[in-house]
Amino acid sequence: MTRLCYCTNVHPAEDLDGILRQLDTYAVPVREKLGADRLGLGLWLAADVAAGLAASGTARRRLRAELDARGLAVITMNAFPYGGFHADVVKLSVYEPRWTDPRRLRYTVDCVTVLGDLLPDDVAYGGISTLPLGWREPWTAEDDSAALASLASLTRTLRSSPRRIKLAVEPEPGCVLDTVADTVAWLAPRVDPEYIGLCLDTCHLAVSFADPVRTVESITAAGLEIVKVQASAALHVDDPRAARAELAEFAEPRYLHQVRELAPDGTVLKADDLPEALETLPGEGPWRVHFHVPLHASPDAPLRSTNDVLTQVLTTVPGDRTIEVETYTWQVLPDRHRQDLVDGIAAELAWADGQLTVEVP
Repeated sequence: MTRLCYCTNVHPAEDLDGILRQLDTYAVPVREKLGADRLGLGLWLAADVAAGLAASGTARRRLRAELDARGLAVITMNAFPYGGFHADVVKLSVYEPRWTDPRRLRYTVDCVTVLGDLLPDDVAYGGISTLPLGWREPWTAEDDSAALASLASLTRTLRSSPRRIKLAVEPEPGCVLDTVADTVAWLAPRVDPEYIGLCLDTCHLAVSFADPVRTVESITAAGLEIVKVQASAALHVDDPRAARAELAEFAEPRYLHQVRELAPDGTVLKADDLPEALETLPGEGPWRVHFHVPLHASPDAPLRSTNDVLTQVLTTVPGDRTIEVETYTWQVLPDRHRQDLVDGIAAELAWADGQLTVEVP
């Protein structure tokens, strides 16, 4: 079975009333535009909201009733951003607190409680995506041990949850677990694969220049599960030296846009943000940029999206699948690439539904 949803981290609200207003403004019209009786959501809650809901069964029941009344169903959660995801400048702060910090564990436990009560009865399990431990520096052996202890504590919580909930660790360029290969190598010998697996973000995968099919096969070969796929596309340019002006349009101050260059000798060169890449990378090989671009609307030449990576992943991922469309960058796209948010989200979901042969739940 395939479950398709969109991630609500695209909406800036960080209190419960604001979240409901955002859903009324965007999610309900998206559902109506698609002609669906029920629309799947990948819910993002800031830490304070998650804590308040986790502390109150009454509040969780109210939220479930509000969602049901709107024809909305939470089938997964995104617990990567802790809060402030739509601040004027996010950049490296999105990787805080790390898995070495008790606040990260507490937040994730709260999300387990919330998702357990929001998950529809006909959904077998729910996944919660999280950051790949933290930004790569500073990171020590002691940090490694602290993060592992926190994940072990979370696993005990997951085992005792009345609903089947799994953690999905999301590799991201620049982090401790930068690539899928890094993540598999770190997780496989350390975690219980019944409860902890991967969130495979196809934008991040594309940026790494890893082979999509072999990547999926490597995860399953290691005995780990792809808990969910975040359907997303990166920017690709074959000749960055000839496309500097077009690339510069995507250099914006809110989010970090890591860049990787595939050098002629096959090595992958790295820059932590697009402005840095424009100054330091040689541009002798193609670039991929961590900038989530709309699935249905590839940018104009000489840029393009990496939707080919997404489609290869979706035809390779085995079994039960949760697919979460996660284009959170609508508000920071260059002006000429923007469109109405309801139209944009609906078009992305329709594209995914048609191209990936999946059903909107």
